[in-house]
Amino acid sequence: MIRLLIAVWAVNALVPAPPRAALEVPDRVVETVHPHVCMHTRLIDEVEEWKIQRTLQLVREIGANTIVEFFPWAYIERSPNQYDWSSTDRIVRHARNQGIHIIARLGLVPGWARQTADDPRAERSTLNTLPTDRFDDFAQFAADFAARYAGIIDHLIIWNEPNLAFEWGYQQVDPRGYVDLLRTVYAPIHAANPNAIVLAAGLAPTLEPAGSPNGLNDILYLEALYANGAADYFDALALHTYGFTEPPEAEPQPDALNFRRAELLRAVMVEHGDADTPVYITEMGWNDHPRWTKAVHASQRVTYTLDALRMVENDWEWAEKACLWVFRYPYPTFSYPDNFTFANTEFQPRPIYYAVQAYARGWEETSLTPKRATSNLSADAIKSVFDKGVICRDEACLVLTSREGYRGQGMPCPYNNRSHQGTQ
Repeated sequence: MIRLLIAVWAVNALVPAPPRAALEVPDRVVETVHPHVCMHTRLIDEVEEWKIQRTLQLVREIGANTIVEFFPWAYIERSPNQYDWSSTDRIVRHARNQGIHIIARLGLVPGWARQTADDPRAERSTLNTLPTDRFDDFAQFAADFAARYAGIIDHLIIWNEPNLAFEWGYQQVDPRGYVDLLRTVYAPIHAANPNAIVLAAGLAPTLEPAGSPNGLNDILYLEALYANGAADYFDALALHTYGFTEPPEAEPQPDALNFRRAELLRAVMVEHGDADTPVYITEMGWNDHPRWTKAVHASQRVTYTLDALRMVENDWEWAEKACLWVFRYPYPTFSYPDNFTFANTEFQPRPIYYAVQAYARGWEETSLTPKRATSNLSADAIKSVFDKGVICRDEACLVLTSREGYRGQGMPCPYNNRSHQGTQ
Protein backbone atom coordinates (compact mmCIF):
# COMPACT_ATOMS: atom_id res chain seq x y z
CA MET A 1 0.00 0.00 0.00
CA ILE A 2 2.83 2.37 0.91
CA ARG A 3 4.56 1.61 -2.39
CA LEU A 4 1.34 2.37 -4.24
CA LEU A 5 0.97 5.71 -2.49
CA ILE A 6 4.58 6.58 -3.27
CA ALA A 7 4.00 5.66 -6.93
CA VAL A 8 0.89 7.83 -7.11
CA TRP A 9 2.76 10.73 -5.52
CA ALA A 10 5.63 10.32 -7.98
CA VAL A 11 3.30 10.31 -10.98
CA ASN A 12 1.46 13.38 -9.73
CA ALA A 13 4.78 15.13 -9.22
CA LEU A 14 5.50 14.67 -12.92
CA VAL A 15 2.27 16.36 -14.00
CA PRO A 16 3.11 19.88 -15.19
CA ALA A 17 1.72 22.75 -13.19
CA PRO A 18 -1.18 24.63 -14.78
CA PRO A 19 -0.24 27.80 -16.68
CA ARG A 20 0.39 30.76 -14.44
CA ALA A 21 -1.64 33.90 -14.89
CA ALA A 22 0.66 36.83 -14.28
CA LEU A 23 -1.09 40.16 -13.96
CA GLU A 24 -0.74 42.52 -16.89
CA VAL A 25 1.35 45.64 -16.32
CA PRO A 26 0.09 48.30 -16.26
CA ASP A 27 -3.52 47.62 -15.31
CA ARG A 28 -5.78 47.63 -18.33
CA VAL A 29 -8.62 50.04 -19.06
CA VAL A 30 -11.93 49.11 -20.67
CA GLU A 31 -12.59 51.05 -23.86
CA THR A 32 -16.31 51.65 -24.29
CA VAL A 33 -18.70 54.33 -25.45
CA HIS A 34 -21.72 52.53 -23.97
CA PRO A 35 -20.85 51.91 -20.30
CA HIS A 36 -24.24 50.35 -19.54
CA VAL A 37 -23.11 47.19 -21.36
CA CYS A 38 -22.31 44.51 -18.77
CA MET A 39 -21.67 40.76 -18.78
CA HIS A 40 -22.76 38.02 -16.42
CA THR A 41 -19.83 35.64 -15.97
CA ARG A 42 -19.37 32.20 -14.43
CA LEU A 43 -15.84 32.37 -13.04
CA ILE A 44 -16.25 30.89 -9.58
CA ASP A 45 -16.22 27.31 -10.91
CA GLU A 46 -13.02 27.72 -12.92
CA VAL A 47 -10.19 25.55 -11.64
CA GLU A 48 -7.33 27.05 -13.63
CA GLU A 49 -6.50 30.67 -12.99
CA TRP A 50 -5.48 31.45 -16.57
CA LYS A 51 -9.06 30.75 -17.67
CA ILE A 52 -10.32 33.43 -15.32
CA GLN A 53 -7.83 35.85 -16.76
CA ARG A 54 -8.62 34.96 -20.37
CA THR A 55 -12.36 35.32 -19.77
CA LEU A 56 -11.91 38.76 -18.26
CA GLN A 57 -9.59 39.82 -21.08
CA LEU A 58 -12.32 38.94 -23.58
CA VAL A 59 -14.90 40.79 -21.47
CA ARG A 60 -12.66 43.86 -21.48
CA GLU A 61 -12.11 43.58 -25.22
CA ILE A 62 -15.85 43.37 -25.90
CA GLY A 63 -16.21 46.75 -24.18
CA ALA A 64 -17.97 45.76 -20.94
CA ASN A 65 -16.65 47.51 -17.84
CA THR A 66 -18.79 45.55 -15.35
CA ILE A 67 -19.56 41.91 -14.66
CA VAL A 68 -22.05 40.13 -12.45
CA GLU A 69 -20.41 37.19 -10.70
CA PHE A 70 -21.69 34.64 -8.20
CA PHE A 71 -19.84 34.21 -4.90
CA PRO A 72 -21.37 31.23 -3.05
CA TRP A 73 -21.43 31.32 0.73
CA ALA A 74 -21.07 27.53 0.62
CA TYR A 75 -17.69 27.82 -1.11
CA ILE A 76 -16.27 30.46 1.22
CA GLU A 77 -17.43 29.50 4.74
CA ARG A 78 -17.45 25.72 4.69
CA SER A 79 -17.21 25.61 8.49
CA PRO A 80 -18.58 28.22 10.90
CA ASN A 81 -16.31 31.28 11.05
CA GLN A 82 -13.69 29.56 8.88
CA TYR A 83 -13.32 31.53 5.65
CA ASP A 84 -11.45 30.57 2.49
CA TRP A 85 -11.27 33.66 0.30
CA SER A 86 -8.76 32.28 -2.22
CA SER A 87 -11.17 31.67 -5.11
CA THR A 88 -12.87 35.00 -4.59
CA ASP A 89 -9.59 36.89 -4.25
CA ARG A 90 -8.22 35.64 -7.56
CA ILE A 91 -11.37 36.70 -9.42
CA VAL A 92 -11.20 40.13 -7.81
CA ARG A 93 -7.48 40.40 -8.54
CA HIS A 94 -7.87 39.71 -12.25
CA ALA A 95 -11.01 41.83 -12.62
CA ARG A 96 -9.19 44.83 -11.16
CA ASN A 97 -6.22 44.16 -13.43
CA GLN A 98 -8.53 44.26 -16.47
CA GLY A 99 -10.30 47.43 -15.29
CA ILE A 100 -13.60 45.64 -14.65
CA HIS A 101 -16.04 46.35 -11.82
CA ILE A 102 -17.94 43.53 -10.11
CA ILE A 103 -21.54 43.22 -9.00
CA ALA A 104 -21.52 40.30 -6.56
CA ARG A 105 -24.40 37.89 -6.12
CA LEU A 106 -24.41 36.12 -2.76
CA GLY A 107 -26.18 32.83 -2.05
CA LEU A 108 -25.92 29.03 -1.66
CA VAL A 109 -25.97 27.68 1.86
CA PRO A 110 -23.18 25.55 3.39
CA GLY A 111 -24.20 22.25 4.92
CA TRP A 112 -23.61 23.34 8.49
CA ALA A 113 -26.11 26.20 8.08
CA ARG A 114 -28.77 23.88 6.63
CA GLN A 115 -28.77 21.55 9.62
CA THR A 116 -31.99 21.41 11.60
CA ALA A 117 -33.26 19.30 14.49
CA ASP A 118 -35.24 17.04 12.15
CA ASP A 119 -32.48 16.96 9.50
CA PRO A 120 -29.20 17.07 11.48
CA ARG A 121 -27.05 16.01 8.51
CA ALA A 122 -28.77 18.35 6.02
CA GLU A 123 -29.54 15.40 3.79
CA ARG A 124 -33.05 16.47 2.83
CA SER A 125 -32.23 20.11 2.09
CA THR A 126 -30.74 21.80 -0.96
CA LEU A 127 -28.01 24.37 -1.37
CA ASN A 128 -30.79 26.98 -1.58
CA THR A 129 -32.36 26.00 1.74
CA LEU A 130 -31.80 28.68 4.38
CA PRO A 131 -33.64 28.11 7.68
CA THR A 132 -34.92 31.33 9.21
CA ASP A 133 -32.81 30.81 12.31
CA ARG A 134 -29.73 30.97 10.05
CA PHE A 135 -30.52 34.37 8.56
CA ASP A 136 -28.13 35.97 11.06
CA ASP A 137 -25.32 33.64 9.94
CA PHE A 138 -25.87 34.63 6.32
CA ALA A 139 -25.97 38.29 7.35
CA GLN A 140 -22.61 37.90 9.11
CA PHE A 141 -21.11 36.34 5.99
CA ALA A 142 -22.52 39.12 3.79
CA ALA A 143 -21.13 41.76 6.15
CA ASP A 144 -17.70 40.11 6.21
CA PHE A 145 -17.76 39.96 2.40
CA ALA A 146 -18.75 43.63 2.22
CA ALA A 147 -15.98 44.64 4.62
CA ARG A 148 -13.28 42.65 2.85
CA TYR A 149 -14.03 44.10 -0.58
CA ALA A 150 -15.23 47.58 0.41
CA GLY A 151 -14.34 50.05 -2.32
CA ILE A 152 -13.75 47.19 -4.76
CA ILE A 153 -17.09 45.38 -4.73
CA ASP A 154 -19.78 47.75 -3.48
CA HIS A 155 -22.81 46.22 -5.21
CA LEU A 156 -24.21 43.12 -3.50
CA ILE A 157 -27.21 41.11 -4.73
CA ILE A 158 -28.94 39.17 -1.98
CA TRP A 159 -30.01 35.75 -3.24
CA ASN A 160 -31.33 34.83 -6.69
CA GLU A 161 -34.85 34.48 -8.08
CA PRO A 162 -36.57 33.80 -4.73
CA ASN A 163 -39.91 33.65 -6.56
CA LEU A 164 -38.97 30.13 -7.78
CA ALA A 165 -39.41 27.15 -5.47
CA PHE A 166 -36.08 25.73 -6.65
CA GLU A 167 -34.25 28.89 -5.58
CA TRP A 168 -36.06 28.91 -2.24
CA GLY A 169 -34.99 25.42 -1.25
CA TYR A 170 -37.99 23.70 -2.84
CA GLN A 171 -40.21 25.29 -0.24
CA GLN A 172 -43.33 27.32 -0.93
CA VAL A 173 -42.09 30.72 -2.11
CA ASP A 174 -42.47 33.32 0.60
CA PRO A 175 -42.21 37.05 -0.21
CA ARG A 176 -42.49 37.94 3.47
CA GLY A 177 -39.66 35.54 4.26
CA TYR A 178 -37.45 37.16 1.64
CA VAL A 179 -38.23 40.59 3.09
CA ASP A 180 -37.13 39.24 6.47
CA LEU A 181 -33.87 38.12 4.87
CA LEU A 182 -33.31 41.58 3.35
CA ARG A 183 -34.08 43.21 6.70
CA THR A 184 -31.58 40.94 8.44
CA VAL A 185 -28.68 41.61 6.08
CA TYR A 186 -29.23 45.30 5.26
CA ALA A 187 -27.89 46.98 8.40
CA PRO A 188 -24.85 44.69 8.89
CA ILE A 189 -23.76 45.20 5.28
CA HIS A 190 -23.99 48.98 5.59
CA ALA A 191 -22.18 48.90 8.91
CA ALA A 192 -19.36 46.98 7.23
CA ASN A 193 -19.29 49.19 4.14
CA PRO A 194 -21.23 52.47 4.33
CA ASN A 195 -20.95 52.84 0.54
CA ALA A 196 -22.50 49.46 -0.20
CA ILE A 197 -25.42 49.17 -2.59
CA VAL A 198 -27.72 46.34 -1.50
CA LEU A 199 -29.68 44.94 -4.44
CA ALA A 200 -32.87 42.99 -4.02
CA ALA A 201 -32.63 39.77 -5.99
CA GLY A 202 -33.61 39.56 -9.62
CA LEU A 203 -36.87 37.68 -10.03
CA ALA A 204 -37.42 34.92 -12.56
CA PRO A 205 -39.82 35.92 -15.37
CA THR A 206 -42.72 33.53 -14.84
CA LEU A 207 -46.51 33.41 -15.02
CA GLU A 208 -46.94 30.94 -12.13
CA PRO A 209 -50.16 31.75 -10.24
CA ALA A 210 -50.50 32.19 -6.50
CA GLY A 211 -50.35 28.84 -4.73
CA SER A 212 -48.32 27.12 -7.43
CA PRO A 213 -45.75 24.66 -6.04
CA ASN A 214 -43.26 25.88 -8.65
CA GLY A 215 -43.12 29.58 -7.92
CA LEU A 216 -44.95 32.87 -8.20
CA ASN A 217 -45.48 35.38 -11.00
CA ASP A 218 -42.66 37.93 -10.74
CA ILE A 219 -45.02 40.92 -10.87
CA LEU A 220 -47.18 39.52 -8.06
CA TYR A 221 -44.05 38.68 -6.06
CA LEU A 222 -42.64 42.20 -6.38
CA GLU A 223 -45.97 43.68 -5.32
CA ALA A 224 -45.89 41.41 -2.27
CA LEU A 225 -42.37 42.56 -1.42
CA TYR A 226 -43.52 46.17 -1.31
CA ALA A 227 -46.63 45.25 0.64
CA ASN A 228 -44.37 43.67 3.28
CA GLY A 229 -42.11 46.70 3.63
CA ALA A 230 -39.16 45.67 1.45
CA ALA A 231 -38.52 49.19 0.14
CA ASP A 232 -36.61 50.13 3.29
CA TYR A 233 -34.16 47.26 2.90
CA PHE A 234 -32.69 47.55 -0.58
CA ASP A 235 -30.91 50.37 -2.43
CA ALA A 236 -31.46 49.06 -5.95
CA LEU A 237 -33.41 46.32 -7.66
CA ALA A 238 -31.78 43.59 -9.72
CA LEU A 239 -33.96 42.63 -12.67
CA HIS A 240 -34.04 39.61 -15.01
CA THR A 241 -35.67 40.01 -18.39
CA TYR A 242 -35.47 37.74 -21.44
CA GLY A 243 -36.90 38.13 -24.92
CA PHE A 244 -37.50 34.43 -25.58
CA THR A 245 -38.90 34.30 -29.15
CA GLU A 246 -40.07 37.90 -29.40
CA PRO A 247 -38.20 41.02 -30.54
CA PRO A 248 -37.35 43.58 -27.85
CA GLU A 249 -40.04 46.02 -28.98
CA ALA A 250 -42.86 43.51 -28.40
CA GLU A 251 -45.52 45.13 -26.21
CA PRO A 252 -45.42 44.19 -22.52
CA GLN A 253 -48.48 42.33 -21.28
CA PRO A 254 -49.16 40.87 -17.81
CA ASP A 255 -49.77 37.45 -19.36
CA ALA A 256 -46.72 37.48 -21.67
CA LEU A 257 -43.02 36.90 -21.13
CA ASN A 258 -40.88 39.20 -23.24
CA PHE A 259 -38.11 41.75 -22.91
CA ARG A 260 -40.31 44.72 -22.05
CA ARG A 261 -41.81 42.86 -19.11
CA ALA A 262 -39.17 44.87 -17.27
CA GLU A 263 -41.40 47.92 -17.77
CA LEU A 264 -44.21 46.23 -15.84
CA LEU A 265 -41.87 45.57 -12.93
CA ARG A 266 -40.72 49.17 -13.06
CA ALA A 267 -44.35 50.28 -12.97
CA VAL A 268 -44.79 48.38 -9.70
CA MET A 269 -41.86 50.31 -8.24
CA VAL A 270 -43.32 53.64 -9.36
CA GLU A 271 -46.76 52.72 -8.03
CA HIS A 272 -45.22 52.19 -4.59
CA GLY A 273 -43.38 55.52 -4.61
CA ASP A 274 -40.02 53.94 -5.39
CA ALA A 275 -39.29 55.69 -8.68
CA ASP A 276 -35.93 57.03 -7.43
CA THR A 277 -34.55 53.54 -6.76
CA PRO A 278 -32.33 52.46 -9.65
CA VAL A 279 -32.57 49.16 -11.49
CA TYR A 280 -29.71 46.95 -12.58
CA ILE A 281 -30.62 44.46 -15.30
CA THR A 282 -28.40 41.62 -14.15
CA GLU A 283 -29.68 39.01 -16.62
CA MET A 284 -31.01 39.59 -20.13
CA GLY A 285 -30.70 38.13 -23.59
CA TRP A 286 -31.83 35.71 -26.25
CA ASN A 287 -30.88 32.12 -27.05
CA ASP A 288 -30.06 30.74 -30.51
CA HIS A 289 -30.21 26.98 -29.93
CA PRO A 290 -31.53 25.29 -33.10
CA ARG A 291 -33.89 22.96 -31.24
CA TRP A 292 -35.07 24.87 -28.16
CA THR A 293 -38.63 26.11 -28.53
CA LYS A 294 -37.80 29.39 -26.76
CA ALA A 295 -34.86 30.23 -29.04
CA VAL A 296 -34.41 32.40 -32.12
CA HIS A 297 -32.11 32.23 -35.12
CA ALA A 298 -28.52 33.38 -34.61
CA SER A 299 -29.02 36.45 -36.79
CA GLN A 300 -32.19 37.37 -34.90
CA ARG A 301 -30.33 37.02 -31.62
CA VAL A 302 -27.76 39.55 -32.77
CA THR A 303 -30.35 42.02 -34.02
CA TYR A 304 -32.59 41.68 -30.97
CA THR A 305 -29.69 42.01 -28.53
CA LEU A 306 -28.36 45.19 -30.13
CA ASP A 307 -31.83 46.73 -30.31
CA ALA A 308 -32.41 45.85 -26.66
CA LEU A 309 -29.15 47.49 -25.60
CA ARG A 310 -30.16 50.64 -27.49
CA MET A 311 -33.58 50.55 -25.85
CA VAL A 312 -32.06 50.36 -22.37
CA GLU A 313 -29.73 53.28 -23.12
CA ASN A 314 -32.23 55.52 -24.89
CA ASP A 315 -35.57 54.76 -23.25
CA TRP A 316 -34.97 53.24 -19.83
CA GLU A 317 -33.26 56.03 -17.92
CA TRP A 318 -33.96 54.12 -14.70
CA ALA A 319 -31.69 51.22 -15.72
CA GLU A 320 -28.06 51.55 -14.64
CA LYS A 321 -26.68 48.43 -16.33
CA ALA A 322 -27.72 45.90 -18.97
CA CYS A 323 -25.91 42.66 -18.13
CA LEU A 324 -26.04 39.96 -20.78
CA TRP A 325 -26.44 36.32 -19.80
CA VAL A 326 -24.01 34.59 -20.09
CA PHE A 327 -20.47 35.26 -21.28
CA ARG A 328 -19.10 31.71 -21.06
CA TYR A 329 -19.53 28.49 -19.14
CA PRO A 330 -16.53 26.67 -17.59
CA TYR A 331 -17.76 23.44 -19.16
CA PRO A 332 -20.34 22.60 -21.86
CA THR A 333 -23.88 21.76 -20.79
CA PHE A 334 -24.57 19.90 -24.06
CA SER A 335 -27.98 21.53 -24.14
CA TYR A 336 -29.68 24.83 -24.91
CA PRO A 337 -27.91 26.86 -22.15
CA ASP A 338 -24.73 26.72 -24.24
CA ASN A 339 -26.46 28.95 -26.77
CA PHE A 340 -26.78 31.83 -24.36
CA THR A 341 -22.98 32.19 -24.37
CA PHE A 342 -20.77 34.72 -26.17
CA ALA A 343 -17.69 32.48 -26.22
CA ASN A 344 -17.39 28.72 -26.04
CA THR A 345 -15.40 26.69 -23.53
CA GLU A 346 -12.34 26.96 -25.81
CA PHE A 347 -12.56 30.77 -25.69
CA GLN A 348 -13.69 31.05 -29.30
CA PRO A 349 -16.01 34.05 -29.60
CA ARG A 350 -19.33 33.52 -31.30
CA PRO A 351 -20.62 35.97 -33.96
CA ILE A 352 -22.73 37.81 -31.37
CA TYR A 353 -19.54 38.65 -29.49
CA TYR A 354 -18.28 40.74 -32.39
CA ALA A 355 -21.65 42.42 -32.89
CA VAL A 356 -21.88 43.54 -29.24
CA GLN A 357 -18.22 44.57 -29.33
CA ALA A 358 -18.88 46.80 -32.34
CA TYR A 359 -21.76 48.44 -30.48
CA ALA A 360 -20.07 48.81 -27.10
CA ARG A 361 -16.86 50.24 -28.52
CA GLY A 362 -18.48 52.57 -31.03
CA TRP A 363 -17.53 50.75 -34.20
CA GLU A 364 -21.08 50.61 -35.52
CA GLU A 365 -20.42 52.83 -38.50
CA THR A 366 -18.19 50.03 -39.79
CA SER A 367 -20.00 47.39 -37.79
CA LEU A 368 -19.87 43.69 -38.38
CA THR A 369 -23.66 43.74 -38.25
CA PRO A 370 -25.83 46.65 -39.37
CA LYS A 371 -28.52 48.36 -37.36
CA ARG A 372 -31.85 46.87 -38.20
CA ALA A 373 -33.56 50.24 -38.55
CA THR A 374 -31.09 51.63 -41.09
CA SER A 375 -29.86 48.52 -42.86
CA ASN A 376 -30.61 47.99 -46.55
CA LEU A 377 -29.93 44.27 -46.11
CA SER A 378 -32.84 41.90 -46.16
CA ALA A 379 -33.41 39.57 -43.24
CA ASP A 380 -32.74 36.68 -45.61
CA ALA A 381 -29.35 38.13 -46.53
CA ILE A 382 -28.30 38.46 -42.90
CA LYS A 383 -29.63 34.98 -42.15
CA SER A 384 -27.63 33.55 -45.06
CA VAL A 385 -24.45 35.18 -43.79
CA PHE A 386 -24.88 33.78 -40.28
CA ASP A 387 -25.86 30.33 -41.52
CA LYS A 388 -22.51 30.07 -43.28
CA GLY A 389 -20.71 31.47 -40.27
CA VAL A 390 -19.46 34.50 -42.20
CA ILE A 391 -19.45 38.10 -41.13
CA CYS A 392 -18.94 40.73 -43.84
CA ARG A 393 -17.26 44.01 -43.12
CA ASP A 394 -16.58 46.63 -45.78
CA GLU A 395 -14.96 44.66 -48.63
CA ALA A 396 -14.04 41.48 -46.79
CA CYS A 397 -15.86 38.41 -45.60
CA LEU A 398 -14.46 36.81 -42.45
CA VAL A 399 -15.26 33.22 -41.59
CA LEU A 400 -16.06 32.99 -37.87
CA THR A 401 -17.46 29.47 -37.69
CA SER A 402 -17.81 26.43 -39.91
CA ARG A 403 -21.42 25.82 -38.96
CA GLU A 404 -22.24 24.29 -42.37
CA GLY A 405 -18.78 23.18 -43.32
CA TYR A 406 -17.98 26.42 -45.12
CA ARG A 407 -14.29 26.71 -45.84
CA GLY A 408 -12.59 28.76 -48.50
CA GLN A 409 -15.64 29.07 -50.75
CA GLY A 410 -16.34 32.36 -52.49
CA MET A 411 -19.66 33.95 -51.58
CA PRO A 412 -21.22 37.31 -52.41
CA CYS A 413 -20.75 39.99 -49.81
CA PRO A 414 -24.19 41.57 -49.28
CA TYR A 415 -22.60 44.91 -48.41
CA ASN A 416 -20.97 45.57 -51.77
CA ASN A 417 -22.06 42.80 -54.17
CA ARG A 418 -18.52 41.47 -54.47
CA SER A 419 -17.33 37.94 -54.04
CA HIS A 420 -14.67 37.14 -51.43
CA GLN A 421 -12.81 34.07 -50.32
CA GLY A 422 -13.46 32.76 -46.84
CA THR A 423 -10.40 31.94 -44.76
CA GLN A 424 -10.39 29.80 -41.67
